[in-house]
Amino acid sequence: MFRRFTFSFLVALLLVAVASVAMAAEGTPAAGGESNVKAVIALAAGFGIAIAVFGGAMGQGKAITAGLEGIARNPSAQNKIFIPMIVGLALIESLVIYALVIAFVLVGKL
Repeated sequence: MFRRFTFSFLVALLLVAVASVAMAAEGTPAAGGESNVKAVIALAAGFGIAIAVFGGAMGQGKAITAGLEGIARNPSAQNKIFIPMIVGLALIESLVIYALVIAFVLVGKL
């Protein structure tokens, strides 16, 4: 299971890296130092959003799994488990959205 996630994560990182470099190289002239800075910004944005999405998905998956297991073991505690689980999912999602905004700001510097 861990190997599959690791392999998928590495493939996703590779795809983001290739796409970021291609995006950075698309509109830049061969100016030298400036194009390197733009390539690094594009890579940072791509890696940042990829890592945020991966971490957010893993965190949300674990939160939902734990919440549903708790509800399945004790159905009468559904109200005490469900609302904090939704709040936790919203907080995790807000961190991913924050990373998305940072990635947009970085891409805006290109």
